[in-house]
Parts: sequence; C-alpha cells; structure tokens
Amino acid sequence: MRILSTVLISFIFALLVGCSSGGEVSGRSIRSANKSVIRIKNRLPTEQRIEFEVSYWTLRDSIKNKEEFLDTVGGKTPEELIVLGKEIFQQRKNAGFKDYDQYNSWDQMIAKFTQDRIDQNKHRKRDPRDAGNSVLYKL
Repeated sequence: MRILSTVLISFIFALLVGCSSGGEVSGRSIRSANKSVIRIKNRLPTEQRIEFEVSYWTLRDSIKNKEEFLDTVGGKTPEELIVLGKEIFQQRKNAGFKDYDQYNSWDQMIAKFTQDRIDQNKHRKRDPRDAGNSVLYKL
C-alpha cells in the first residue's frame, strides 16, 4: 500500500509539472515554439488569435538570432507576447519601416488582418469530398 501511494503521488506531481506551462510558449527549439504557438492560438478567444499570431511572427522577423528569439519568447504568455509585438510595431513604425506606413496604429493593422482572414474564409470553396462527411444520420 505504501508503494502504491508513493507511485500515485509521484504520478500526480509529474502530471502537474508537465501540464503547468500549457499557456506559455516553449523556448526549447523553434519547432517546439511553433507547436506551442499553434496549440495556444487554438485555445484563445477568436478576437485574440490574430493579434497573438501577428505578434509572434513579428518577433520572429525582428529577432534573427535563433537562440535570442527562443530566450525572448520562451515562457511567455499570449498577453506578454502581444505587448512585445506592439513594442516592435511601434519601434519599426518610428524607424520608418516601409510595410507599416499604411497603418496608423497596431489596432488598425490587426483590424485589417482580421478582415483579410474573414475575406479569405468567405471565398473558400467547399471541398466536394466533404459532402459525404456528415455527422447526421439518415433515418
């Protein structure tokens, strides 16, 4: 009985340690960072997804050194990454970065990207192979 309780406590402890950083970006490698960003993005509310994704890729574009990038994003929550993304946007805007000339603010850029995403999904044609994939039963 004593061994069973020790194993159970060890298992619970390992589970808690393994699941504790579920809302943070992994900084072990680029691959794990990308995977964690996808996982986190899918859990975010719709209005925060694009802002989080744009922030991550803005940081990736601005920090060319892989180790420095991983140190910057590793362990960060979505909110922290969005703050960093806004800072990079403002720095680039002040420096006269050509691609940001068309936007007056971060919020305007995010609104445009959101509208672009909506337009992309609106014009997407339904795959004919999906016609047979229905969860409804014909009685």
